[in-house]
Amino acid sequence: MDYLSLVRTDIMYNIIAAICVPILLVYTWKVLNWAWFRPKKLENCLRQRGLKGNPYKLLYGDLNELTKSIIDAKSKPISFYDDIAQRLIPFFLDSINKNGKNSFVWLGPYPIVLITDTEHVKEIFTKNYGYLKQTHPNPFTKLLAQGLVSLEEDKWAKHRRIINPAFHVEKLKHMLPAFYLSCSEMLNKWEEIVPMETSFELDVWPDLQMMTSEVISRTAFGSSYEEGKIVFELQKEQAEYVMEVARSIYIPGSRFLPTKRNKRMLEIEKEIQTTIRRIIDKRFRAMEGGETSKDDLLGILLESNLKEIELHGTKDFGMTTSEVIDECKLFYFAGQETTSVLLVWTMILLCLHPEWQIRAREEVLQVFGNDKPDLERLNRLKIVTMILYETLRLFPPLPTFGRRNKEEVKLGELNLPAGVLLIIPAILVHYDKEIWGEDAKEFKPERFSEGVSKATNGQFSFIPFGGGPRICIGQNFAMMEAKMAIAMILQKFSFELSPSYTHAPFAIVTIHPQHGAPLLMRKL
Repeated sequence: MDYLSLVRTDIMYNIIAAICVPILLVYTWKVLNWAWFRPKKLENCLRQRGLKGNPYKLLYGDLNELTKSIIDAKSKPISFYDDIAQRLIPFFLDSINKNGKNSFVWLGPYPIVLITDTEHVKEIFTKNYGYLKQTHPNPFTKLLAQGLVSLEEDKWAKHRRIINPAFHVEKLKHMLPAFYLSCSEMLNKWEEIVPMETSFELDVWPDLQMMTSEVISRTAFGSSYEEGKIVFELQKEQAEYVMEVARSIYIPGSRFLPTKRNKRMLEIEKEIQTTIRRIIDKRFRAMEGGETSKDDLLGILLESNLKEIELHGTKDFGMTTSEVIDECKLFYFAGQETTSVLLVWTMILLCLHPEWQIRAREEVLQVFGNDKPDLERLNRLKIVTMILYETLRLFPPLPTFGRRNKEEVKLGELNLPAGVLLIIPAILVHYDKEIWGEDAKEFKPERFSEGVSKATNGQFSFIPFGGGPRICIGQNFAMMEAKMAIAMILQKFSFELSPSYTHAPFAIVTIHPQHGAPLLMRKL
């Protein structure tokens, strides 16, 4: 190699070094800032503002202890008189007991401030443009369900406006036959299994999950509900992976690693997308062929979306097919989960309190006899409604809600820097003795005899469906389905806890009975 070539090579290396070294320094600084400097700055800021918490530990924060506390809690059942928060959110509860209500914990390098004051809860829920939905840094957590639940500001407002018509009472009325048919199929199965004049042990939990998934399949996709059932099984599997991901540190870029879990999560997502897209394409072809819109969620959603586009004269004001798929996925997961957990805990509580089971059955037989429930008479079930509300208080579908403040805010007496994660433990708010009285842990449906507002004295202390503008859009759907199911079960069966029942509530996003719900069922 001649001298000139050596000089050129040397210059080239110098140029590459001159480019690479600053890039390397920038990324090194970003990593150090993310893993250490920013968390320490936020920690100092929170301590100066009167909050207490553990010192930040590099990268992991409190994550190891948090994970261990959940595994330990999950390893042993509890009695009906124990605090279920100690099993569902043990680390958060211990932190509050140790550091007071105004405390913080670390989810990796991110500080979480725990919010239990009802005035603070009210402000966070009502000022939804200032307090955004909490997002996990790992993009894989979004595979379970995005849509309305994860959108913000104007995009959220647009989707809410388009989806709203699907949940009007008039539209829900048309979904009652799907509720009735799905519940009838479950009860017919039980009647075949349970012998006459004797009790029979039956784990009702899988059947309640299947029944509510059938309801969602029928109400979301109408005649395509058999395909919709595939989505249920896949979403169920995806939920378990998402919970694992949410409790682990996300190293930027690690989602591209071909791990067994990563590959399976992507496979599930692809299959769900393909299944729902096939259903949507089939519906579009039918609409183009002159078929009228159906009264299922998908039909109402597509019709509402089309009206929005026609009103403004541009597709920019509507939802894309991908966005419609996301909304279907969300409805599928949230709708099925919410109602199935409400029903299973209601049945368990009615086993523990047979006097309320008797009262509820008497009301159902008085209102319906053995007739098919209809909307007008479902709305007259006062005792059943009280029981469902009290179940939602003791076993809220979501034990916690997450938000993050967009900018520095003053929340009551708390001054919070921008970018802090805020966790509202609904399970603690619902069990607060200062709000609900010394009997807060007891099952007392009479609390709701005059409605929710009277029971809460106007406070934001009953939040099973969230609150404010972002309150769950499907709450009326869930309550109507639950009333129908409980009424039909009470018409046909009495039930008590089996000796094999083990009380072990645990969270897979929503609160599940870890070991199922074996009940002793008896035909009436």
